[in-house]
Amino acid sequence: MANLNYAKKELNLKIVYYGTGLCGKTTNLRTIYAGLSPERKGKMMSLATELDQTLFFDFLPVELGTVKEWTLRHHLYTVPGQIYYNASRKLVLKNVDGLIFVVDSQEERLDDNIESFDNLEDNLAAYNLTLKDIPLVIQYNKRDLPNIMPISDLQLRINKGGYTYFESVAVRGIGVFDTLKSICQLTVLKQIDNLPQL
Repeated sequence: MANLNYAKKELNLKIVYYGTGLCGKTTNLRTIYAGLSPERKGKMMSLATELDQTLFFDFLPVELGTVKEWTLRHHLYTVPGQIYYNASRKLVLKNVDGLIFVVDSQEERLDDNIESFDNLEDNLAAYNLTLKDIPLVIQYNKRDLPNIMPISDLQLRINKGGYTYFESVAVRGIGVFDTLKSICQLTVLKQIDNLPQL
């Protein structure tokens, strides 16, 4: 999973934003990209359909300090939200180190959110993984809209594993960096004991 680059003394970790179409995955990455200084980010790449939805992935390497003399480099990806791009979704999950599941909080999107969460579990199973193997943070997005579900209901329907969660309004940057910080900490903690001392 985690990739060690001994020549550059880098620990490369892959974070994947997962969720249904138009839930805010790409908006998260755009907000992060805009909020980071140039020396802390790489080039952001995006492939989109005619509807401006992510077709394959967004990629954003982010340097976030050092641990045991290893430079941390998080590579942020999104999966396409549309279920008919499942082969691409599965491919993006290969070698994942951490997951952010982005939920569209609108009531009419509940079934889509549940279907996407089930799809995440199915795609991880293709790599002989479960959610117990990969750190996961849930982000309840679009909390500024009028037709949203209460957090307590979303927790009951989606967060049955009791994962850390954040409320967000990704288009305004609310909750975006809190979510990112949390998953970065969880992925590093999972890897730290396996890091060789330089």
